[in-house]
Amino acid sequence: MTTLFISDLHLDAERPEIADQLKTFLKTEAVDADALYILGDLFESWVGDDDPNPHYATVKIALRTLVSRGVPVYFMHGNRDFAIGEVFAQETGVKILPDPLVVELYGENVLLSHGDAYCTDDVQYQTIRKMTRDPEWLKMMLKKPLQERLAFAAKARAASAAHGGAINEKIADVNQRAIERAMLENNVDTMLHGHTHRPATHRFTLDEEPASRIVLGDWFEQGSVVRWDKNGPKLCELAR
Repeated sequence: MTTLFISDLHLDAERPEIADQLKTFLKTEAVDADALYILGDLFESWVGDDDPNPHYATVKIALRTLVSRGVPVYFMHGNRDFAIGEVFAQETGVKILPDPLVVELYGENVLLSHGDAYCTDDVQYQTIRKMTRDPEWLKMMLKKPLQERLAFAAKARAASAAHGGAINEKIADVNQRAIERAMLENNVDTMLHGHTHRPATHRFTLDEEPASRIVLGDWFEQGSVVRWDKNGPKLCELAR
């Protein structure tokens, strides 16, 4: 059996092909999995569980169908869908996880994260992240009318795109020291995350022992999945 990991699909009605690929994935390969973990940014934006977006509704149905077939599905918030809450969890059957989290995979402890918390060189982003992850700030935002929240999300996406285009690629990536510190604090030698859209397996030495960091890719041009079984992880592309 295999445990599957995906992230950074950024589902949006303007890119229906990604949702189509996900639905096919959920109906085929995922059905035979031990579990499916979604490590954030499943959606391009999420302004609250009360959003009636029909594009998102079809995805929720697909997730519920997979869960009803006996496959556990776990979700970790990303920087685009941190407002997903308990109503979404109840509608889909998905279990929401804290970030970061250590899980045991076939006898090995692995640190899971969306990954954005470790982009510590991007000070401006971390300031915004701290604000938006504040429960009181989120509670205040979710009380606003839906249209106001949608307008805020559109403005935030535009600002994020402008910021991303203005900073050095290295600054936008995770900080290796922050990664190593987190791995040491959690007593693991393997970490799996998304967010950066830079799929790769990085190998390094941690406390004089071999360690690795696996990065999931986005789904803009093709799918990205980590298949993890008793023989270890494999980072793979899903052809579209």
